[in-house]
Amino acid sequence: MTELELKAVRITHSFKASAESVFDAWLKPERARKWLFATDTGEMVHAEIEARVGGGFRLVDRRNGEDVEHIGEYIEIDRPRRLVFDFAVPRYDPRKTRVAVEIEAQGTGCVLSLTHHGVPDEFTERTRSGWAKILDGLDASLSPLH
Repeated sequence: MTELELKAVRITHSFKASAESVFDAWLKPERARKWLFATDTGEMVHAEIEARVGGGFRLVDRRNGEDVEHIGEYIEIDRPRRLVFDFAVPRYDPRKTRVAVEIEAQGTGCVLSLTHHGVPDEFTERTRSGWAKILDGLDASLSPLH
């Protein structure tokens, strides 16, 4: 049996919104439920966030009649620069991975760099495209029209 090769997936996204607005969107349930782990065909039915180191989150997206739970625990919270959390989607894999979000102010906007550690090699592209879609959703949720 070969050992599973784990990778780090890194993605960046530029936002017109301030670093504080982007950071806060990760930790406020009423905002996060609009974009975090939300899918086009799903319905976010539960969003619970305890925004403190050692606290956790639980977001549930109902997809085709099935609930997909996304859970995690906050490891580091440094508003508005850095957020680190352990992450799992038990329906698909019982293992926890770690996600680090770093936000750098640039003018009136910011650049977010996300690194997802511990991703199995065969899921790196799927993970990258999933986070790209999630960050696009975050961007849309921060638009003045929303």
